[in-house]
Amino acid sequence: MMMLPLSAKELLTTTRAVRKRLDLTRPVEREVIEECISIAQQAPTASNMQNWHFVVVTDTIKKAALAELFRKGWETYINLPTAVNNMKFEDPKRNATQKRIISSAEYLVDHLAQVPVHVIPCIAARTEGQPTVVQSAVWGSIAPAAWSFMLAARSFGLGTSWTSFHLFYEEEAANILNIPYKDVMQAALIPVAYTIGTDFKPSPRNSVHTIVHWNTW
Repeated sequence: MMMLPLSAKELLTTTRAVRKRLDLTRPVEREVIEECISIAQQAPTASNMQNWHFVVVTDTIKKAALAELFRKGWETYINLPTAVNNMKFEDPKRNATQKRIISSAEYLVDHLAQVPVHVIPCIAARTEGQPTVVQSAVWGSIAPAAWSFMLAARSFGLGTSWTSFHLFYEEEAANILNIPYKDVMQAALIPVAYTIGTDFKPSPRNSVHTIVHWNTW
């Protein structure tokens, strides 16, 4: 397993949401996925519960079924007022970026079934109806682990993207994968493939001064 020569800063600033640059033709080795998950296990977890799980999907039929749920979820999402296609900004460059995001998302919707590996991070807890403190603990366990997986994947030349459209139909996805829905919550669906090229750049962001609040809002 060859790792890219990335500094910590490069890894953290160039791990992008990859969709159009996923290599749909190159297989991803099982041992690479398992190494990335092993790295993800070092993420912090509330009360050291270690109750994360990762469902790795390579079966063609199951990927196709998940991709269909993903498409249905996308069709639901784009009609929401908060959807990316309904976001407008005063800055023309920001609007142009939004259009590229839409194009990229649509590409993934059309090609998800062809992505070599789907990884679904799960946690043995559900947050429906729970107070904020409980929700924070649950998401504060599975999200760092999933992000660690994505960072590890980047270091091995793999591209990923945190997606969630299939969660509009989470229970149907659980049935496809035999996930015990009442006890285990899916957090995302992460498509995983080697990337076409390995050079990625930091993305434009607003000034830190627009988001940092010292001592008070």
